[in-house]
Amino acid sequence: MSIQMCGITGWVDFSRDVELQQVQVMTEQLKHRGPDENGYFNDTHLAFGHQRLIVVDPDGGKQPMQSQRHGLDYVLVYNGELYNTEELRNALIKKGWTFNSHSDTEVLLKSYMEWGEDHVDKLNGIFAYAIWDPKHQQLFLARDRLGVKPLFYTEHRNGILFASEIKALLAHTEIKAVLKEEGLSEVLALGPSRTPGHGVFDGLHELRAAHVGIYNRDGWKTRRYWNVRSQLHQDSVEETALRVRQLLMEAVERQLVSDVPLGTFLSGGVDSSAITAIAANKLDQPFQTFSIDYQENDKYFTKSSFQPNQDRDFIKTMVEALGTDHHTCTMENKMLADLLKAAVTYRDLPGMADVDSSFLWFCQQTKQHVTVALSGECADEIFGGYPWFYRADDLNRQGFPWIRSSEVRKQLLRDQITSKLDIDQYLQERYHETIQETPLLEGENSESAARRQMFYLNMHWFMPTLLDRKDRMSMGASFEARVPFSDHHLVEYVWNIPWEMKNYGNREKGILRKALEGLLPDEILYRKKSPYPKTYHPDYTAAVVQWMESIVDNKQSRLFEIMDRDKVAELVRHRAANIRDPWFGQLMAGPQLLAHIAQINYWLEAYDVTIDL
Repeated sequence: MSIQMCGITGWVDFSRDVELQQVQVMTEQLKHRGPDENGYFNDTHLAFGHQRLIVVDPDGGKQPMQSQRHGLDYVLVYNGELYNTEELRNALIKKGWTFNSHSDTEVLLKSYMEWGEDHVDKLNGIFAYAIWDPKHQQLFLARDRLGVKPLFYTEHRNGILFASEIKALLAHTEIKAVLKEEGLSEVLALGPSRTPGHGVFDGLHELRAAHVGIYNRDGWKTRRYWNVRSQLHQDSVEETALRVRQLLMEAVERQLVSDVPLGTFLSGGVDSSAITAIAANKLDQPFQTFSIDYQENDKYFTKSSFQPNQDRDFIKTMVEALGTDHHTCTMENKMLADLLKAAVTYRDLPGMADVDSSFLWFCQQTKQHVTVALSGECADEIFGGYPWFYRADDLNRQGFPWIRSSEVRKQLLRDQITSKLDIDQYLQERYHETIQETPLLEGENSESAARRQMFYLNMHWFMPTLLDRKDRMSMGASFEARVPFSDHHLVEYVWNIPWEMKNYGNREKGILRKALEGLLPDEILYRKKSPYPKTYHPDYTAAVVQWMESIVDNKQSRLFEIMDRDKVAELVRHRAANIRDPWFGQLMAGPQLLAHIAQINYWLEAYDVTIDL
């Protein structure tokens, strides 16, 4: 199986000769996504670029890939991996197609050539790709169902530009980093999340998950090709648990196919332990597992309702039970702070502070041993693992339950900004857009409908923020992190499991725990959920405070074009200890809030952002 860890770019303009040099400069911005090889395709109105990390089939997987039919050249650039490559290949062979390589790239291109736009319905995988269709004189773009792989675009003059990351679009000489009211509202009201389809900078957009886009001489249009469908769940608890187990095992086993060294991230929680146990049962030989910890964390760890215990004892239990070759990567606090800037560069936006920088470092360490790792992300979003799924005040609240900081956000802003932006209204508008889009089940009661809306909200907001982090930080390390819980067959089935069953035994993710009985030790199976580990070390806080103090003292700091210097200085002086609600999620408080604000300043400066209100 070909693993297409890479970056893609392209430019189509029917009104002029497209300059290949511009696309080359754009593509070079994505070298971290694929440092081994680049490739280009250029025709009069079209140019594609591709950065590749070679892992298998060096010749057969070269991109841009071309294939001819009826004398016309179809061209593909592709980032991702298909998990049903052989199934598609066999179906195409029966229709008379032949293949010159073992790569899923060739299978993907010929699937389009055979089935046209409908081929996307047949794909199982994570992907973002572009195909030039010479017959219809059109550019076809597609993105996977849950948005694991990124794809951004901008309509420019009489053409369209696309790329895996925003930085590649900004590398084009005619595309500028401009923030208008809506873009600034994205950062200040919603950050570090963003509206599905929003590129934050003026004129930049994201192709939404589960969407395709077509650009031809008539212009640009998009359509959705997949969504969850609400229907009555009729399976018993036992049948449901069995089906969940089967679907998860199939998803993990599909994603274990690899010609390069592969491992799993293992935190000792239910999600990562389940993936690791399934992998151990499937693979014949011992494989490698990886966990992250922080310098002197045992000394400074603070127990809370969100983070009730540390991971290490649970990891040890799993390693001993499965016999994996385990690596604990222990991060120094200085490095955690030092990588905050790099994390912004890879995300192209202010991010989740040390939640990003620690994962970037973790992927860098893991890359020294394996090229691919399976990760437990997305389980909490689809099974209901977060507190806001069961807390009544969150279900009844009109707004994003992970953003409780709108007052703090507003208070930090300069008067000139608050007069232009309505943070509360922007939050509410974006919230209600998604709520209204939720496919409800006819006849369900108001509580069930509210919970279904909460699941939809998580699928389209909270989960993409974590998937952005996963993709950008792992790609920043030229490393591939796979997410079996995002398999669309599993997501489709779990969507309709009623809450009483999802919460089986009155435990978060209860049905998942029941599905894993006999596969995991009981102390893992019934462990209370604990989020991604963070540091509690005062040295990290001190490093972030020092960075923020330098920003406050610098008269040229861009941050104070939008935030009030005195109010930020006061926040820094108190080390944000007086902030009651996290800025985002469960853990972005105190030093994480200060780090996020410092990231905003760094982003404005590093990306030379123009604020145009």
